Amino acid sequence: MNIFISGGCKNGKSYYAQRAARDQTLKLGKPLYYIATMIPRDEEDRARIRRHLSEREGWGFETLEQPLNLTALLDDPAVDRSGVFLLDSVTAIMENEMFRRVDGLKGNSETEIVYDDTAADRVRRDMEAFAKATGNTVFVSDGIYGDMGEYSQSTEDYRKALAAADRALAAVCDRVVEITYGIEEIWK
Repeated sequence: MNIFISGGCKNGKSYYAQRAARDQTLKLGKPLYYIATMIPRDEEDRARIRRHLSEREGWGFETLEQPLNLTALLDDPAVDRSGVFLLDSVTAIMENEMFRRVDGLKGNSETEIVYDDTAADRVRRDMEAFAKATGNTVFVSDGIYGDMGEYSQSTEDYRKALAAADRALAAVCDRVVEITYGIEEIWK
């Protein structure tokens, strides 16, 4: 069963998703994978990763580092396509693809951000393809597209791309859940 989970940051989505994925793997007797998509950029990101690793400890997850090109996992012979996958998060992989960090682009040691305006459709298609190919993926996304404020054009493009990916995933997933302040609302 594919499940799409959305909601605000720090509302309990990851824990909810971990339980949903674990429950599926116990029911199906299949391998349990955690697709880690975050590319840590600062100490706060590294602390979040440590917290998530700690929270998953003992649950039976095999962590797959895949911050870019999600569908490449489908070609990895070490990955059982019939397993249960937890992708955390759609938000991070969209950011990674749309705003790639490249070291030494201008011949120096600085990291440059390269905006890829073609990434949004590719990532959305990859998410849909992954859901259809596996049939047992829990997708986690942050509902940031409702935030009010004035943003740069590239940020607005990102928010629109994330909203489009979320809608596409909601359409192909069997269950759609919104988590707000730890409370689940099942929409599908």
